[in-house]
Amino acid sequence: MNTTLAIVILAAVAALVAAAMRRVPAGQVHSLYRRGQPLRLLEPGMHWVVPGLDRIGHRIDLGGQVLRFEQPQADNHELRGTVYWQVLEPERAEATIDEAPQLIRRGALAALGESPVAAADRRDLGSRMKQALNGALRERGLMVTRVELEIA
Repeated sequence: MNTTLAIVILAAVAALVAAAMRRVPAGQVHSLYRRGQPLRLLEPGMHWVVPGLDRIGHRIDLGGQVLRFEQPQADNHELRGTVYWQVLEPERAEATIDEAPQLIRRGALAALGESPVAAADRRDLGSRMKQALNGALRERGLMVTRVELEIA
């Protein structure tokens, strides 16, 4: 009877220790929440958390991300683009990381406007779009690294 009780207690302790360990892979940062409030960011490595009280809010990838978009043009052509972006400051980006793709897409389409784009203007427009997007996203801890445009 005592052996069975010892095994049950040992298994419960092992399960509690396993639930308290969180591994964050390289190239990522996880936001830790306690009672619905942000507590801290977990850098890559192993971390202890309080099971049942702490939870992972966001898994933020620090590597590059890709966003593709399309915009119909007035001359029956379609402008396609690819925006390459990344998280620079996870502390700032954590609050808006879920909305980042929509923010970038809206900013890219707003930068395009309704004006027709000539093939020769693609590089200049891409450069201006990158500057406009970075101006809006820099305060959120995000950065656009490259914009590629093509006319279909």
